[in-house]
Amino acid sequence: MEFAGALRQAIQSSGLTLERIRHRLGRRGLTVSVATLSYWQRGRSRPRSRAVVVALEEILRVPSGTLIELLEDPAANAAPVQGAVARAGAAGRPNGTERARGVRDLWPDAEAYACLVGQLDRSGDHRLERLSVHDVYRLDEARRSCTLSVRTVLRAAGDDIDRVVCVHQTGDGDLPGVADADAAGLLDVRYCRPGRIRAEGGLVAFELVFDRVLATGDTAVVEYELGPVGLPTPDSYDRRFSHPVHDYVALVRFDGDRLPARCYGFTAESSTSPRRRLGELWIGTSGSANLAAGTVRRGIVGIEWEWH
Repeated sequence: MEFAGALRQAIQSSGLTLERIRHRLGRRGLTVSVATLSYWQRGRSRPRSRAVVVALEEILRVPSGTLIELLEDPAANAAPVQGAVARAGAAGRPNGTERARGVRDLWPDAEAYACLVGQLDRSGDHRLERLSVHDVYRLDEARRSCTLSVRTVLRAAGDDIDRVVCVHQTGDGDLPGVADADAAGLLDVRYCRPGRIRAEGGLVAFELVFDRVLATGDTAVVEYELGPVGLPTPDSYDRRFSHPVHDYVALVRFDGDRLPARCYGFTAESSTSPRRRLGELWIGTSGSANLAAGTVRRGIVGIEWEWH
């Protein structure tokens, strides 16, 4: 799915038709049909020739390795943040050690994460393209509880997909066996309905069932709110990306008159990796700061702040 989504985006950005791409591959001695190119960008099949993928990178004018890494290592877990944030100082391309890390390394307790999501239906997750994710994290005036509002836009790269799985940190390790939306703090679900919900060890994972079964190319919008969750004066908010997203925006809102002294964006490659600051963020008169990350492949992206 990740290769298909990246290829489709590169083709759209290039402005080339599949016939023109086929012709340019042919001029390099590489024979690929238009139908095959279509299958690749829809996720129905994958290229077997490295030479073809390297040629596609050149024809579509994407950075060397962009498609090859997704083809050869679909579970790559490095976190190069592309777009405006990358220019602000995010990490570059992953090395071999970084690519070897699993998705579970994004979470402090890898075993708890694996146990939690293993109880849910993730059969369609790898066939969903994340077009955008927008988070609004709100800290109350007393800095003792918070809520999170999320809006996600998805596109199917396969047929018969009816749900997506979401995972968040709650900061509360006393929720074993939770199966109720209200008990897990899942509120105001819109354009979908909650499926199975599990929470344990400071994590909550749940299924969001779409209002219809998706076929290839169909889109779905889901919105939900988590909270309020009691926390001991948090000083950051972050999202862990186990799947690429084309557009990510995070906004942190501080209620009340007291605002942080400084606010920064950051990235990290895993839960144990050091944070890399991306620069200071402006806190506006609305008492909020935002980070527009653009395309994010994998890893952790967030906002942290310092009080007076």
